[in-house]
Amino acid sequence: MNKKVLGIALGVVVVVAIIVACVCMLPKSSASKNIEGNLEDLMSKLYNGISPDDMPALATNPVTQENIEYYLGTSDIQYKEGLASEPLMSSIAHSVVLLRLNSADDANAVKEKIRNNVNPRKWICVEVEQKDVKIESSGDLVVLIMVNELSDKILENFNNL
Repeated sequence: MNKKVLGIALGVVVVVAIIVACVCMLPKSSASKNIEGNLEDLMSKLYNGISPDDMPALATNPVTQENIEYYLGTSDIQYKEGLASEPLMSSIAHSVVLLRLNSADDANAVKEKIRNNVNPRKWICVEVEQKDVKIESSGDLVVLIMVNELSDKILENFNNL
């Protein structure tokens, strides 16, 4: 009888260990807590720690139905609000776009649409290297970063919001 009970207890322990291991291996959801704040304030935080000497003069523009395809490569995205940061006048390829979605549940689908459609060569004479095109989300906020050499720092700032 003791061997039977011990065998059952050992079996239960093994099953529980397998379940715990499987849960730990599941991918982390990108639908984390929504980042609060207005997009202009959040956009300025993305540039924290970057010297003004390393940046062109930038302007921010609202993302609208008229210009969303220019910024993101597609107009087939439903969103609450968006803000783009690009040079006023420069031959530097630089574009950072923040998009607040209607729901955090849409983030992965929106990132995939952007990834499949965005044009890192949208400027006439310059382009962003593919390794410097970053698309990430946190909650209902999606960021597209197309900036040569500074994309990792801007992405780090986004992840620290």
